[in-house]
Amino acid sequence: MTIGEVSEKYNLSADTLRYYERIGLIPRVPRKKNGIRDYDEKSCQWVEFVKCMRAAGVQIEALIEFVELKQKENVNYERLMEILTDQRKKLIAKKEYLDETIKRLDYKIEIFGKKLQK
Repeated sequence: MTIGEVSEKYNLSADTLRYYERIGLIPRVPRKKNGIRDYDEKSCQWVEFVKCMRAAGVQIEALIEFVELKQKENVNYERLMEILTDQRKKLIAKKEYLDETIKRLDYKIEIFGKKLQK
């Protein structure tokens, strides 16, 4: 797939995809003989994974380390698990905070709704 097709499929700009590759957020994308990126299934899976993780608020630094470790010949699965479990804990804490914020908003909405009914 071309960068344009991947950009459209995952709703990410071509500049974002190039940036992700440049900083190591996704592994180097295979290229055609003329140098044009040729996203294969594996590359697209990385794009989808990173997009999902970034949308959830996973830190770029953690993702870069994850990608680097995953690309090594001798994969350090213990460290990969540490990264993932640490990010999961952070996401759970964020979710709990958001749940509490929603409760506060619901309470305010309820109070203001009662005032409007008077």
